[in-house]
Amino acid sequence: MSPLKLGQKLNEGKTKQIFELVDQPGLVLVQSKDQITAGNAVRKDQMEGKAAIANKTTSCVFKLLQEAGIKTAFVKQHSDTAFIAAHCEMIPIEWVCRRVATGSFLKRNPGVKEGYRFSPLKMEMFFKDDANNDPQWSEEQLLEAKFSLAGLSIGQCEVDIMNRSTVAIFEILEKAWATQNCTLVDMKIEFGVNVTTKEVVLADVIDNDSWRLWPAGDRSQQKDKQVYRDLKEVTPEAMQMVKRNFEWVSERVKLLLEPQASGRVVVLMGSTSDMAHCEKIKKACASYGIPCTLRVTSAHKGPDETLRIKAGYEGDGVPTVFVAVAGRSNGLGPVMSGNTAYPVINCPPLTPDWGAQDVWSSLRMPSGLGCSTVLSPEAAAQFAAQIFGLSDHLVWCKLRASMLNTWVSLKLADKKLQACSL
Repeated sequence: MSPLKLGQKLNEGKTKQIFELVDQPGLVLVQSKDQITAGNAVRKDQMEGKAAIANKTTSCVFKLLQEAGIKTAFVKQHSDTAFIAAHCEMIPIEWVCRRVATGSFLKRNPGVKEGYRFSPLKMEMFFKDDANNDPQWSEEQLLEAKFSLAGLSIGQCEVDIMNRSTVAIFEILEKAWATQNCTLVDMKIEFGVNVTTKEVVLADVIDNDSWRLWPAGDRSQQKDKQVYRDLKEVTPEAMQMVKRNFEWVSERVKLLLEPQASGRVVVLMGSTSDMAHCEKIKKACASYGIPCTLRVTSAHKGPDETLRIKAGYEGDGVPTVFVAVAGRSNGLGPVMSGNTAYPVINCPPLTPDWGAQDVWSSLRMPSGLGCSTVLSPEAAAQFAAQIFGLSDHLVWCKLRASMLNTWVSLKLADKKLQACSL
């Protein structure tokens, strides 16, 4: 690891310092501290090793989000206690997302019982202002504040993007923690404007100070900073217990990056003339992290061989989705569907001359067959990913981030168009 040339200290908070990097313009070093605080630093203690634990946790969380496709400021982990990130001007709002009612929400909403589940998720905003204990803000207050950061005015479009992104980020982490039988109860995150690209990205850190985590949905087993907030008095023994919880989370968080169940897509094509169509399916599968194999077989000309190939993939226990690519008269999908319990998707390559007539051979199935027909090769891969996403959180997370990114790109396109036509 080559030593970094640190420039001036840009910022220092309760738990971290941020330095500019002289040799890497546009990037900063985020250095964690061994300090733990509660109630806007009314309670404040040193916890030996906390910097490394927090840095490990935040690096894993950002890696998970980035691999899913969420835009973040995180670049890479640099050392045990620091990571490199894009330089952002921070938007002074904490976005809080809640699945289960607890904590300050109960104080502000008397009559709501602890454990009330929010579906859809409950969103709240708090203005970062220590002197006034981070007051809750409305969307109207945020818009009226007319923040301008790194040359970007924070208007309705940016607020909507942060709102949508917070929900997607929460749902991705909720899905990941569920694999460890842990309930993500609530979470706070912050956004910044990347000074180089001028786009709103998830910034700051996400570590064990950022959320409430209840193993098996049981508050008495909580593993987050609430344990420290709840201490009657701070003793060395109590701090050891808090540290053990933080270590538990930093060990578990690594497991969130591991797939739960690996599946594969097997594309069967009637002839190599359909290769270009099949390559599109394979490329789209790769974007979801799903292995894809291409085979050539004709259910009309060699049904015994088609069924032998099918048996080879059924016999090794790997969850498989078959995609049948056959134009003209599609016998491939129906024959596969009638002879396997695995999902089969028809994705016929339609030609301009007979395409309208040919598609019926994929759509009109004999009774007892369950294969679906998806005409776009990319959409066929997406449908396969949705099937695997039911059991593999990493595939689900990519689908969820992709939904968000499509929504954001439409929002930005609309903003740009309005600016042109004004």
